[in-house]
Amino acid sequence: MRRAALVAIAFLATACGTPEASGPVAAPSSSTSSSTSSSAAPTSESPVAPTETAETTATTKTPDPQPAPPPPPVTVPGTPCDITEGACVRLSTNESWLISGGKISYGPVPTTSGMPGYETPVGYHSVLWKVELDYSRDFGMAEMPYSTYFVSNGIAFHEGSLTDPSHGCIHLSREAAAKYFHTLRVGDQVQVTA
Repeated sequence: MRRAALVAIAFLATACGTPEASGPVAAPSSSTSSSTSSSAAPTSESPVAPTETAETTATTKTPDPQPAPPPPPVTVPGTPCDITEGACVRLSTNESWLISGGKISYGPVPTTSGMPGYETPVGYHSVLWKVELDYSRDFGMAEMPYSTYFVSNGIAFHEGSLTDPSHGCIHLSREAAAKYFHTLRVGDQVQVTA
């Protein structure tokens, strides 16, 4: 009697779609077990497989094409710089140029730059301010004619010794310092290369 009741419960559970009831009850009867497990397996797997496939298809996407990288900067012929307007400095050869319209407009001119411990900063800068006759308060009130500042801590183009290194500034001859002072405007680019 008990076995008949369990088979009846298993049958009702299977008919109602409750897979939990069909598993444990299926063990006592071999004929019920094979029919229950074969009917339960396709029912539970059939809806899962298409869902997984649909999800995989939906999430798999070909990546959008990426733009080509920008071309390398073109240097102004005769200089190591890629700016098209402003001043260019090469520290390793102690020379500088003024550039206008992507071409050399003045130079190369001889320079000296910062001594060890006071190196002239390499990189891209802008002309910040200009003073026709300035004095270095940090270094004995030394005259700095035609100062064209391009780093906020006081680094500038100015007239100075072309044999002795500076405390970070770019020294130019009097003529070149005057030319830089009168040509460069606040906001113009200054590129310093090693």
